Amino acid sequence: MHFSDLGLKAELLRAVADQGYDTPTPIQQQAIPAVMTGRDLMATAQTGTGKTAGFTLPILHRLFSGERLARVTKAPRVLVLTPTRELAIQVEESVRTYGKHLPVTSLAVFGGVGINPQIANLRRGVDILVATPGRLLDHVQQRTVDLSKVEIFVLDEADRMLDMGFIRDIRKIIALLPKQRQNLMFSATFSPDIRELAAGLLNNPASVDVAARNTAAETVTQRVIETDREKKKELLCHLFESRGWHQVLVFARTKHGADALARTLDKAGIKSAAIHGDKSQGARTRALSEFKDGKLVALVATDIAARGIDIDALPYVINYELPNVPEDYVHRIGRTGRAGMEGEAISLVCHDERGQLKDIERLIKRSLERVVIEGFEQSATAAPRPPQPPRGARKPQAQPRSQAPKTGKNSGRPQQHHNGNRHR
Repeated sequence: MHFSDLGLKAELLRAVADQGYDTPTPIQQQAIPAVMTGRDLMATAQTGTGKTAGFTLPILHRLFSGERLARVTKAPRVLVLTPTRELAIQVEESVRTYGKHLPVTSLAVFGGVGINPQIANLRRGVDILVATPGRLLDHVQQRTVDLSKVEIFVLDEADRMLDMGFIRDIRKIIALLPKQRQNLMFSATFSPDIRELAAGLLNNPASVDVAARNTAAETVTQRVIETDREKKKELLCHLFESRGWHQVLVFARTKHGADALARTLDKAGIKSAAIHGDKSQGARTRALSEFKDGKLVALVATDIAARGIDIDALPYVINYELPNVPEDYVHRIGRTGRAGMEGEAISLVCHDERGQLKDIERLIKRSLERVVIEGFEQSATAAPRPPQPPRGARKPQAQPRSQAPKTGKNSGRPQQHHNGNRHR
């Protein structure tokens, strides 16, 4: 099958050809015709399968076909809800890429940046609005967005939305939409919670399932290096040096850990940056852009920040630490091996993570290959963890500000804390 067989408008086929694509991926082959008919859609697809174009192309076709073309409104006609800023940016870029030969206006709104430029753009009018839930509700509260004209509603990465605690925000937003609309829902997994959400959102949907649920991408070679916790940093630096890696996405479990690991790699001469929820949007966008352009060798990310990282030919993903949730392993390694290309995922596993490794292997229904690196073998017993304060014990009080040493340009400034995930 070719894109020309799908019945898309000539302007869209030109845009697809401009990108060098000829053959649609399996999800595009199934989703595009279903969306073009106006039916609701429930699609289960792991990351890297081309799902964004799978809904962007038919939505653009529907917006600019027949009588719909004559309709003029400043209010959004399409709303795409995404869990993270990075994914919102990626989806809006896809709209611009495939809609470049059409008179379409689009906008991505998300937290972590000023709201006033977004308000100005919304006032000028927008056809397709891509948003994270928290910032969209900010606009609703300020009455700077009108959702009453939405014809097509897309809930992207619904499983991640639920994981991040967005379910109440999603329900608030759905309640603001017109009753008559087309609904498209995409999820990498299809848990009971997702089924429940789909039942309340979708009306007699077409169903697309392009991958066995919770399986890791078949194009990714997966290996485990068992080592000790205290050897991991040195081992990672050794792997970069001995294998000549040039573009590697490294996953850490915490924001603090991501920052520390990026500093360690930088000191070892491996140009690195970290992205996570506490970084400003400007810093995250800059780091991702430098990584894509090859100016950074390593990008160290937390799970939430990594959603939406879309690099066509990313060769390596390293799990410096295993995730607590086994499904997140599937999402992580799905950053490589995209669109049929091959990739490699290596997990550095210490004694403490054996339970997580078993959970991952149970989920993906396979045993991962173990590799031994000379000089970094795992010891017979686990090293004791650093002593932790007893549960319920009070933390020692911080020094009064007047006595606190000043160590950087931000010292002395109050730190901002956000509750929940609204502006990630």
